[in-house]
Amino acid sequence: MASLREARLVGRLLKLSFMIPIRPSPPQRPQWVRNSINLPSKRSIRTQPTLKAQEALAEVEEEILPPSDSSNPALSFPCLDAQEAKTAKLSNRSLDSGPEPSYTTGKHFRYHSQEPLLLDWGGVLPEFDIAYETWGVLNTDRSNAILLHTGLSASSHAHSTDLNPKPGWWEKFIGPGRPLDTNKYHVICTNVIGGCYGSTGPSSIDPSDGQRYATRFPILTMQDMVRAQFRLVDGLGIQKLYASVGASMGGMQSLAAGTLFPDRVGKIVSISGCARSHPYSIAMRHTQRQVLMMDPNWNRGFYYDPGRIPPHSGMKLAREIATVTYRSGPEWENRFGRQRADPSKQPALCPDFLIETYLDHAGEKFSLEYDPNSLLYVSKAMDLFDLGSKNAVSTMQRRKENAAKLSGSGAVKDQRDLSCSLTLPDEKYEEQVQSPPLDQKVENNTLGPPQDLVDGLAGLKNHSTLVMGVASDILFPAWQQKEIAETLRSAGNQQVKHVELGEDISLFGHDTFLLDLEHIGGNLGRFLD
Repeated sequence: MASLREARLVGRLLKLSFMIPIRPSPPQRPQWVRNSINLPSKRSIRTQPTLKAQEALAEVEEEILPPSDSSNPALSFPCLDAQEAKTAKLSNRSLDSGPEPSYTTGKHFRYHSQEPLLLDWGGVLPEFDIAYETWGVLNTDRSNAILLHTGLSASSHAHSTDLNPKPGWWEKFIGPGRPLDTNKYHVICTNVIGGCYGSTGPSSIDPSDGQRYATRFPILTMQDMVRAQFRLVDGLGIQKLYASVGASMGGMQSLAAGTLFPDRVGKIVSISGCARSHPYSIAMRHTQRQVLMMDPNWNRGFYYDPGRIPPHSGMKLAREIATVTYRSGPEWENRFGRQRADPSKQPALCPDFLIETYLDHAGEKFSLEYDPNSLLYVSKAMDLFDLGSKNAVSTMQRRKENAAKLSGSGAVKDQRDLSCSLTLPDEKYEEQVQSPPLDQKVENNTLGPPQDLVDGLAGLKNHSTLVMGVASDILFPAWQQKEIAETLRSAGNQQVKHVELGEDISLFGHDTFLLDLEHIGGNLGRFLD
């Protein structure tokens, strides 16, 4: 047990270090940022610990244990021991190589755009990379290309390739005779900008100063990601896509591609997506971001330098919250029930029930596989998604006003523009007077889709569209896909096919699009044909 005891001591010492303030190293930020927030030019360390820190240090040194005459023994917390041991291990590793894991799933192609990309909320990427992979052969007139959009944390590796034989996240859906039939189509999949699997994101180097972007990376939208993808499409010499296909966040991007480039997209497929983000999914993603940002190791996004530890605990908890929304209650009832991992043992406050161990494993596996800052930025882009006409008009106006940020040479005119910085409201939220009392029943809107959304999707009235949803999905409920279909029909589209998989077909919730080759894949393949 010596190693466990040492891990506990190391964990306590690391916690103690947070009581002795250490300011971030200035090289993490350019000079103008340091000046604007009045950071010191050299690392400042308080040499004398506070009284609280001294007391904590004494506790560690003496290894105080509960009184021997206590009525009950102290509970053990192996889950916390494991996290503390992991922190210690990462701390030792970071002293030599830095904490960053490899955010790539293997070899992929890279498209580099030297032209700046103006973003919807005023940010600018002076240049950027898009990681992508392809399957199938592009025909002579380049008319058989399908752009496959990914979910939040997916890479471009949707299927195995000669360069990377590892199975992809949609391995069974792509290939000869599969729904995305590579005998017919040339399939292209990218890692979105803001991601961390080869495309430019917060962990990338800012070409203006050679430092990591970190949280100097600008706020993104789904439309920004799609515009970057179409730079790649342009680079491949493809004028018009045969189809735009996506599920989850990819389903949102697929619709956005059609609204942004209606003349360059043929068929549209949106699986388990939405036309605008709704409060429940926004709330769940907000909670994940808050948990992650509260991890002291997040350090306001500047955790990339050697000697830093990535916020693995915050990422683990954020992923556990996300996993709750990815699957369904009925599936978990059948799969786990109320079974405990080891009924012969006393109940524990650490993972004890099988469902708890499942969530713990999912969070642990993800905690160092994805860049925490990418999770923040990409999930926020999902929250901002709204294909309504009012949002489109206001975005267009912002882009017009911000276009002046690009000079004739494509450089950013003013690097000090902080218009994209997040701020809290001046006043605290108060319940609106016109809101119904909390004990009053809220009536459903039975008047059809909102006109604002109908107007926003009017440009898709001539596009053959497949919309699929799953009744057991709690993250993107089936009514949201029904809203897409009804909105398109109200906008004049007579080529909409809406498929909803009931709980008699799938209990896998939101993750059905990853698992159900027969129903998701079958409907997709028939629609594309």
